[in-house]
Amino acid sequence: MVGLARFRKTLSCYFTNPVVKVLARTPVTPNFLTFFSLILAAGAAALIATGNLLAAGFIVLVAGFLDMLDGALARWTNRVTRFGAVLDSTIDRLAEGVVLLGIMYFYADEGSTIGVLLAGAVLLTSLLVSYIRSRAEAADIECTVGFFTRPERIIVLALGLFINQLEIALSVIAAFSLFTAGQRLFYVWRQMKRKYNGGK
Repeated sequence: MVGLARFRKTLSCYFTNPVVKVLARTPVTPNFLTFFSLILAAGAAALIATGNLLAAGFIVLVAGFLDMLDGALARWTNRVTRFGAVLDSTIDRLAEGVVLLGIMYFYADEGSTIGVLLAGAVLLTSLLVSYIRSRAEAADIECTVGFFTRPERIIVLALGLFINQLEIALSVIAAFSLFTAGQRLFYVWRQMKRKYNGGK
């Protein structure tokens, strides 16, 4: 799974580096991109709540791309700070939650209990994936492993919006996010065992 994380990072750089090179010559800052991605996520949530799923899918993808750009721009321009990393992670969680709240409203308005529960399950499981990484890194354990992380969640959600199969997309995200949380817990357990038991 470490190899998967490396592949994900390489693929991300392939798409972001050309844009970052241009942005680095402008006054645009990483924090601007971070907050703008949140605004776009709120816009996507509003579109979902009003039933404009196709347009929302496009906005979700754009917001997700900006989320990749802010960290890349910070690294490229040597603006990486600890607070910036915390802010980025916080806004990411907020943006994801806002979109899911929009989905909950959409399904509540339609009277779909299953849809609301699926969106709630995605909210819980996706936060769990991120929380495990945060707690692991607080214990000095890098934890980027996992089959299904934020980029995958964004892509699947956008696809579900594009083809009007949102319940299927939410089911996939919830199931694989739970699986990824298990992967990360197991990885952290192994790393801690090695760290505190002398590699045994």
